[in-house]
Amino acid sequence: MVKKVRHLLTLADLSAAEMERIFSIAEDLKSKWAKGIREPLLPGRVMALLFEKPSLRTRVSFEACMAHLGGSSLFLGQETGFGTRETMADFARVLSQYVDVIVARTYRHQTVVELAQYAQCPVINGLSDLAHPCQALADLFTIRELFGRLRGLTLAWIGDGNNVARSLARGCGKLGIRMVMATPPPYRFDEAFLEELRRDAPEFELVVTDDPVEAVQDAAVIYTDVWTSMGQEAEAAQRRRIFAPYQVNAALMAHAQKGAVFMHCMPAHRGEEVTDEVIDGPQSVVIQQAANRMHLQKGLLAWLLAAQN
Repeated sequence: MVKKVRHLLTLADLSAAEMERIFSIAEDLKSKWAKGIREPLLPGRVMALLFEKPSLRTRVSFEACMAHLGGSSLFLGQETGFGTRETMADFARVLSQYVDVIVARTYRHQTVVELAQYAQCPVINGLSDLAHPCQALADLFTIRELFGRLRGLTLAWIGDGNNVARSLARGCGKLGIRMVMATPPPYRFDEAFLEELRRDAPEFELVVTDDPVEAVQDAAVIYTDVWTSMGQEAEAAQRRRIFAPYQVNAALMAHAQKGAVFMHCMPAHRGEEVTDEVIDGPQSVVIQQAANRMHLQKGLLAWLLAAQN
């Protein structure tokens, strides 16, 4: 009997218990890393990084964590003919004969779905237009580090209801975090996605408002992202006008509860969605958040590849 391959395309693919298990492994490996220990849990394993988009955090964090775990990685760009020289079925079936896991960073979510449909090894979504599950997992891991818990906290999302927001919503819903979104109506979650959230996490409390001040008042975490993502450059001027009232600045942060932290998945468009005084200020945890991409993904790879055995 052929064993079903586990993939991570969105956080719908993980249960709350599985996320907590990944956090636990990541926490252990991070503690050992701080002591200079690089535990080789994945010797001889090979990871393919299949990227259509530029990357700093996703590429380097995945390459570094696989090296720490005793494996190796291959960075594959357009020279492989990804999506052009042959069918996706042929490409995925062949590539998965050579490697143990594929991380795909693509423009279209459907590309990741098709890869997973045909690949005979795990596929991890390293970012698509629909979801960024590794980012959200690392963010939740960081919040857990900072506050010692997740359940019962409030996260305020300020800005576009984009791929990161959707992934955070899935994670918050499963792990008991209340989420308040301050987002202009045309850029909020669509009804189909909201129905998925209600189905996956019936007790999830999601509040949507057009008032950023209202959103941050009870929040332990204030989170924003760029107003214009890669592939949306033609909309940049319009988005800057619409999202201008949603900038995270010192005046907005003053309405947050004592001890609240600021998060951003980066890269940031300083002066647009966030000011320098906030992203460089004492409440900002963006560097810890970015560093935890590597640690969380070590836990993810160790868990996911062990699950294939």
